Amino acid sequence: MVDVFDKIADAMASLDSDGFKKALNEAMEKKTPVTDILEKGLRKGLAEVGRRFEAGEYFLSELLFGADMMGEAMKTLSPQLKEQSIEKKGTIVLGTVRGDIHDIGKNIFKAFAQGSGFEVFDLGVDVDPENFVRNVVEKKPNVLGLSALLTTTIPEMKIVIDELKKARARDQVKVILGGNAVTEEYAKEIGADAAAVDAVQGTNFCKGWIRK
Repeated sequence: MVDVFDKIADAMASLDSDGFKKALNEAMEKKTPVTDILEKGLRKGLAEVGRRFEAGEYFLSELLFGADMMGEAMKTLSPQLKEQSIEKKGTIVLGTVRGDIHDIGKNIFKAFAQGSGFEVFDLGVDVDPENFVRNVVEKKPNVLGLSALLTTTIPEMKIVIDELKKARARDQVKVILGGNAVTEEYAKEIGADAAAVDAVQGTNFCKGWIRK
């Protein structure tokens, strides 16, 4: 017999929105601990979406749909999540750099990172370097995620890293870059720790840093 966790994971992995909602409601009606729903159902399903994306079975549209499903589930579970202790993998401060208002890639990464157990502080779009630095100093995250889609706004990433150095906070945090125009070469050039080609790879980088 298929348990409710497998139903949730399978529905998410196959992007079956109706089946997913039904399985999620079934779990909640049974008063299933929210931490179990998250660990044994949602994360397992989202990991499979990521695997299929990396294998070329899913494309960006499917990845976005999976992230949306995860986001909706988190909203539903959020009131109860606050009441239960969840093992947190680490903390990420995230935002799209100054001058850029694109957030689709950022939001997909956020959903995957949260689904993997990270607490994410999303600063939104068009974020000033000072705002990034202030949040790194105050929140002491493990990772700072900088997103940019426009080639014209990529130089902002270097400004953020330079400001982190001025604040003597660069060594306190791993910096990951994301966005279509970002390359690994550019990340090395400006002193970032990594550049991610997609949300799945970015989340895997973060998980790897936490394990070390």
